[in-house]
Amino acid sequence: MDRKDEIRDFLISRRAKISPEQAGIPRYGELRRVPGLRREEVAELAGVSADYYTRLERGSIRGVSEAVLEAVAAALQLDEAERTHLMDLARTVNTPPRRTARRPPQQRVRPGVLRLLDGMTGAVAMVQNGRSDVLAANPLGHALYGPVFESAAAAGPEAPAQLPNQARYLFLDPGAGDFYPDWPAVSATTVAMLRSEAGRNPHDRALNELVGELTTRSGLFAALWAGHDVRIHTTGTKRFHHPVAGDLSLQFETLHLPGDEGQTLFTFTSEPGSASEHALAFLASWAASPPQTTISETSPDLHSHARPGTSNPRKTEHD
Repeated sequence: MDRKDEIRDFLISRRAKISPEQAGIPRYGELRRVPGLRREEVAELAGVSADYYTRLERGSIRGVSEAVLEAVAAALQLDEAERTHLMDLARTVNTPPRRTARRPPQQRVRPGVLRLLDGMTGAVAMVQNGRSDVLAANPLGHALYGPVFESAAAAGPEAPAQLPNQARYLFLDPGAGDFYPDWPAVSATTVAMLRSEAGRNPHDRALNELVGELTTRSGLFAALWAGHDVRIHTTGTKRFHHPVAGDLSLQFETLHLPGDEGQTLFTFTSEPGSASEHALAFLASWAASPPQTTISETSPDLHSHARPGTSNPRKTEHD
């Protein structure tokens, strides 16, 4: 999509989410023909003319100062992720074409990071890129996310070689609704994270191909993508219904690897003494028991030594 269209649709979608009451604008009982704020109301709140804001909302953002963008972000009450996304969109428009393309995220995980993963024996640990490809996982991570790895491997030898991808699994694998009890929330968050990544790296060909594939094959993905929501994923709780270990509720933390642009370390731990701690310990024991397999068939670069999980027989339709 053209960057002007991206800016236009993002600003319109954010304006529609702010009610006059939230912005401190009295209604005076009049009927309003648009959801949220009018353009002239956003302009007044941002301290710019209505014509100037209209040009911004049409995508004419080249040369606009950061101070004006900050004022618009404040008027629209953007959160941190939304403000960052607006700045990313402006950056890619204002940067000369020869410098716009950024170095694509690295696919190979450094040996030092792989050793770090292996050393984290009591926690689930994995490395992902901004496209939600799983680049590496420790044995416990591979065991927990066994269904995701199996889904990638099930594409068969006739399909192009692909890394396990969280978004592709969520929207195209019928078992994802069982694996994630909070599937609607997890899916919406994943799409919002991909939106943020697209703002940072608009020329990432693999990301654009992934979005195109999912938009074509999943009506729900297409609807969520059209919402222009963005999200920064840092910490929280995620629930799983694992085919071997049962139900788990795990706390996750994320750490961007500054020496490896585009790579993020995800860790999952359980509350001490909880049922999830016992389930995770059982999963670790199960993963360490014979037979041992690798997922080299899926990707020679993906680091893991634990066997994958068992597929979930239940079916869930997402489209």
